[in-house]
Amino acid sequence: MFCIETKNLTHRFSTLEVVLNNINLQVPEGSIYGFLGPNGAGKTTTLRLILGLLKKQTGDILVFGKPFQENRIEILKKVGSLIETPSLYGHLTAIENLKIFQKIYQCPISRIAEVLALVGLENTEKKKVSQFSLGMKQRLSIALSMLHNPSVLILDEPTNGLDPNGIIEIRELLKKLNRENRITILVSSHLLSEIEKLVTHVGIINKGNVIFQGTLDELLNKQKQSSHLVFDTNDAEKASKIFKDNDMVSETKNGKIIMPIVEREKIAILTEELVKNKIKIYEISSVKNDLESIFIEITNN
Repeated sequence: MFCIETKNLTHRFSTLEVVLNNINLQVPEGSIYGFLGPNGAGKTTTLRLILGLLKKQTGDILVFGKPFQENRIEILKKVGSLIETPSLYGHLTAIENLKIFQKIYQCPISRIAEVLALVGLENTEKKKVSQFSLGMKQRLSIALSMLHNPSVLILDEPTNGLDPNGIIEIRELLKKLNRENRITILVSSHLLSEIEKLVTHVGIINKGNVIFQGTLDELLNKQKQSSHLVFDTNDAEKASKIFKDNDMVSETKNGKIIMPIVEREKIAILTEELVKNKIKIYEISSVKNDLESIFIEITNN
């Protein structure tokens, strides 16, 4: 079942400016869905439409299998969100901030201590939010979005501006929420190396069009053919002939032999053959596509 689904979602800011063009997102229940794209690709606009922060123009939005417009209040009671920057009162403590929203959500007062412990801010009773680091503010915002015990979290760039430690903290927190609380998470980001460590599913948007959607493994496997081995030797021409004699497809580029990824046993045989023919091997390296290189290749194409 898809927790969040859009069908032919199209949005314009003017007659000439199409921001979203027939977007069909499918966020599986229980997943961590990474929504990726360059700046201006349409990520935030899509999330705002899903949350009802922008008026829908064309297409359908389904959350928990129900049309959003007809079931807006019921759906939003089960959805937590953080769009762009945290909205917090700096002159208040974390507890005082949460008490305001606890009254709005009409959830038990005991829930405040639970969400503070969940995000690791249980020992900040007297500290004003204005004294918090950016990472602490982001965690408090996530605590706020968790206050009413939602089934879905929608987060727009939750690690934006954080230092490496803050990024790791947020990443581990989101994985914990997904794993232990069974929360479906839709997260947009441009930090591709971090998304690769976090998500189960990926959607890539570029210039208002979804150009890939599927599991992270499907995306990585789709680009596996681009991964290759590089042999750096003192005689590329002679080495290339040995590769050909051993039925290995290869090419010479910048004085190095490039060939597809093969089993370790075949690498050992090739190495032995090169040594037998008195060819010096300076380096054997593998170049594997990570999410960042795949993303750049897909969006450029």
